[in-house]
Amino acid sequence: EKVELAIVDKKNAQYLYGEGDLEVFMDMDTYEQYELTKEQLANEEKYLMPNMEVQLDFCKNELIGIELPTTVEMKVTETEPTIKGATAASGGKPATMETGLVVTVPDFINVGATLIINTTTGEYKARA
Repeated sequence: EKVELAIVDKKNAQYLYGEGDLEVFMDMDTYEQYELTKEQLANEEKYLMPNMEVQLDFCKNELIGIELPTTVEMKVTETEPTIKGATAASGGKPATMETGLVVTVPDFINVGATLIINTTTGEYKARA
């Protein structure tokens, strides 16, 4: 049985905004705009920040998905207060980021902190 290899073309783009069920991207060379539904994006939607540069993936001139940068900087909008005497070995606490993404962070992280998040694993990497 033969399997045909798909040729994927990539274009540099910028995330512009979300509108209802759609996320809008702009080709940085032609300024053409493209839309993907939240369903097409699956988990990538949680990492999208305004003006973020991404790669658009096309197969046979049809937009099939995006590639995110390896890391993204996000602000913490909600988390439990710091516990006095907490150590890094305590396992951490959940923090909600500005996009709604929930990440486990060290106990010393507070609301308003800007963090570096790995977009592949969804894990906290460091403070920005």
